[in-house]
This record gives sequence, C-alpha cells and structure tokens, in this order.
Amino acid sequence: MNEPSNNELEDMTRDELIAEVKRLRQCSAGYAFKKGVRKKSETTLFGLPLVSVATGPDPEKGELYGHAKGIIAIGDVATGVFAMGGVAFGGVSIGGCAIGLISLGGCALSILLAVGGFALGAVAIGGCAVGIVAIGGGAIGYYALGGGTTGVYVINAVQQSPEAVELFGRFIPGLDEILKLKP
Repeated sequence: MNEPSNNELEDMTRDELIAEVKRLRQCSAGYAFKKGVRKKSETTLFGLPLVSVATGPDPEKGELYGHAKGIIAIGDVATGVFAMGGVAFGGVSIGGCAIGLISLGGCALSILLAVGGFALGAVAIGGCAVGIVAIGGGAIGYYALGGGTTGVYVINAVQQSPEAVELFGRFIPGLDEILKLKP
C-alpha cells in the first residue's frame, strides 16, 4: 500500500488514521535501533578490564556510541594499551583516527611511529607524512623521502641528499639500486 498524501490524510476518518498509524508501526518495527554491545572481562590488570568491547548505541544509558576502556579495547571509541576503534587512544592504536605511541589509521597521530593517510609522528609514513623522519607522497621532515618533500635532508625526484640516502638506505633494502634508476 502506498503512503497517503497530505490531502488524503486530511480526508481520513479517525478510524482510518488509527489503522494507518498501526500499519506504519508494523513497517518500522524492523528498523528499530538495536542496543549496542557492552562487554568487559572479569580479569583486570592495573584496575582495567583485560578486554573491553563497546560498540553501538545504548538507549537505556543515553549513549549514542560505545566507549571501550581496557588493556585491550575495541569500540566506537577505544582507550587502552591496545586500542582499536573508530577513534582509538592508546599505546598501540588502530582506527579511523588513531592517537598513541604507535598509531595506524586514516589519521594517525603518534609520539613514535605513525602510519596512515595522514601521519604525524617522530617517524611518519603515509600519504601525507609529517615527522622527524617522514616517508610519503607528501613528506615534511628533517629527513624526508617521497614525491613532494620538504626538509633538511631529502630524497625526491630531483634531489638526493647523501645524508638522506645513508639514513633511508639502512632501512630500505636496495635503495641505492632504486635511486640509480632515476631518469
């Protein structure tokens, strides 16, 4: 049955309107929001659950998203030593936006190593990388390797600083051979 137009609604009787409301409730019943997942292990370490999982909404608590907090945290938002989620904070963080000591994500912000579409950290690897050592399509760093680079010591299509070649050569096998292929 097609939904009635505004003009048709105005012409309906009370009983017809009640029947229409009942029909719409039946149609929308399958679309009701399901309660999210909230689980924590009973085992704790340093006062935190060993594993915490929190995803989706919890209407009873008024939560629109899950925030997992634990040694291992998995959730819409995750905070832990190992954190995985849409937004992840922790020692090792993996997520859409990852912030921590070591971060992997669409946007990775880190003190040590950041790997992501946008990476900011001491060592940054990504599409756009900013760090002391930066490797990426666009790389900004003291040492920078990439397509478009800015830094003190750089390797790009037109420039090869000996200091950058020496540093990156330690970690990238065959870099010398790759650089000799320069057009």
